[in-house]
Amino acid sequence: MTAFTFRKEEKLCSQKIIGEIFLTGTSFLCYPLKVVWKYEQLLTSYPAQVVFSVPKRLFKRAHDRNLLKRQLREVYRHQKQDLYQALELNDRKIAFMIVYIAKEKLDFSQIESAMAKVITKLNKKLEPLPEV
Repeated sequence: MTAFTFRKEEKLCSQKIIGEIFLTGTSFLCYPLKVVWKYEQLLTSYPAQVVFSVPKRLFKRAHDRNLLKRQLREVYRHQKQDLYQALELNDRKIAFMIVYIAKEKLDFSQIESAMAKVITKLNKKLEPLPEV
């Protein structure tokens, strides 16, 4: 992958998979982001599908939530290459959700550094498939 894109196939839309992620997935925190993830059998050619969430409880105005989700997508779009390489190396596919949990809008640079931590943490948690 050479292009820094975020295609429709990379967006997690399945309510069933999102529900499974919350029920049986694993989570970790990298302030201001919370990540809930799970290995999945995805029907896409991409190794990961992701959904971004900003709670209405924390940000009442839709334009604030939309701005934060746009920033999250942009940061993910630029940093996902490392995650994709690790997933393809281990021949795995994951579905995950990134939730913005800070009570205030943070700078783009702070979101960027948090996303970098998220991707490195996900890379460490990816265990290779057992040898058969």
